[in-house]
Amino acid sequence: MAQKVDALRAILSAQPVIPVVAVESAASAVALARALAAGGLRAIEITLRTPAALDAIAAVANDVPEAICGAGTILTPAQFEAAEDAGAQFIVSPGATVEVLDAAKAGDAPLLPGAATPSELMAMIEEGYEVLKFFPAEQLGGVAYLKALAPVFQSLKFCPTGGVSPANVKQYLGLPNVICVGGSWVAPKDLLDAGDYAGITALAADAFALRNA
Repeated sequence: MAQKVDALRAILSAQPVIPVVAVESAASAVALARALAAGGLRAIEITLRTPAALDAIAAVANDVPEAICGAGTILTPAQFEAAEDAGAQFIVSPGATVEVLDAAKAGDAPLLPGAATPSELMAMIEEGYEVLKFFPAEQLGGVAYLKALAPVFQSLKFCPTGGVSPANVKQYLGLPNVICVGGSWVAPKDLLDAGDYAGITALAADAFALRNA
């Protein structure tokens, strides 16, 4: 478990923003991953919200060696296994069930499970997790909520996702218990539809620069 925690921490701490994307084809995922990596955002979370998701993960894992492809919106053990089989290097779930945690124990890819309430956080600590997804961040109380958790749960780091945007990202990244954020603004639908990958690279570079802001 400690090895997986360290691997996940290394991935998430390398960039301030993890792009969270839904893709319509494997080809567009490859082009998107290359554009994001060119801007410094090597790790990308492809969500299982479209029929093309698993094929897209496989394509990025095989064809974009500079990218670190993760799978998001994992809700079941079967999805965990399918994403790992496709080549996902890390797995993201909005929550944490016993079944998904068991799949994570059996698998090789590190899991970023979602948790929010004090009881959920305590349960994750008992399971050996140190880095958690916080979703949907803004609706759950956002910066103020995470700030309140920090002195009590000092061993935990969070990746807030959901409602994080250029307008509030610096507030999140300024918290001592935030390791990175998840966001979709670095790959907006209008640029994807237009095939403006240079524009996406520019947004990725701006997001990567937040690390030193």
